[in-house]
Amino acid sequence: MKKRLLLKAFALSASVVAALGFTWAAHAADTIKVGMIHSLSGTMAISETPLKDVALMTIDEINAKGGVLGKKLEPVVFGCWTSVSRKSVLPVFEELNGLLFYPV
Repeated sequence: MKKRLLLKAFALSASVVAALGFTWAAHAADTIKVGMIHSLSGTMAISETPLKDVALMTIDEINAKGGVLGKKLEPVVFGCWTSVSRKSVLPVFEELNGLLFYPV
C-alpha cells in the first residue's frame, strides 16, 4: 500500500510541476494540458503502462477536487521516456516555450 501512495504522490507532484510550467496561453485556456511521457509500445511499455495509469488516476482525482487554480487538467499521452525520444521532441517544447519534465 505504501508503494501505491508513493506513486500517487509522485504523479501528483509531476502533474503540478508540469501544469505550472506551461505558457500563458495554456493558463488562459479552460484546461491545463499535462503531457504524459510514458511509452505505450516497444520494450519500455511493460514497465511504463502502470505509471501512465497511476498518473491518469491522479489527474482524475485532482480534477474531481476542482483542478489546479480552478482549471481542469487535461492529460495528453505521448511517449518520450528514453533520452533519444526526449531529444526528438525537445525542439517542439522549446518552440512553444513549454516545459519538458520527466522523472528520473
